[in-house]
Amino acid sequence: MTIDQDLEQIALQERTLQFQRFDSKVAWELGTAFQAVADKRQLPVVIDIQLHGYPLFSYAMPGTTPDNWDWIRRKRNVVMRYHRSSYAIGLKHQRAQTNFHAATGLDLKDYATHGGGFPILLIGAGCVGTIVISGLPQRDDHMLVVSVLQKYLLRTNENLELDPP
Repeated sequence: MTIDQDLEQIALQERTLQFQRFDSKVAWELGTAFQAVADKRQLPVVIDIQLHGYPLFSYAMPGTTPDNWDWIRRKRNVVMRYHRSSYAIGLKHQRAQTNFHAATGLDLKDYATHGGGFPILLIGAGCVGTIVISGLPQRDDHMLVVSVLQKYLLRTNENLELDPP
């Protein structure tokens, strides 16, 4: 799959995986769904869900390190700044052959354009929060978020997968 195809597919994911409502109950249900999938697959990931910058669910699976929490923070910053998935922002700069820091002036110690950060998009309101996963290769972090959201939002009949690179 080309970068352009990935970006088109991520835009489709973002349009499709939107919520009618989002609150602490939804965050808990989603967080425990992420934890169950990670546990079943024995994935060493950190899971973080925030609404308007307020932490509603945070969990570190066995095998994670404090570095994963820093990746979470940096990916979350990208999502909150651009209201797009962190992977899409990274791919956009890769396609343009630009350096994120040079193009934006944003410090890499605070922003990571790697997969795993996804906006919580509320229908009619836009981006109200973030779901961030850290611990796997970036494409896998991204697709873990998408697959759990797709199941939770009952959108499993739609092809939202990214083809293998």
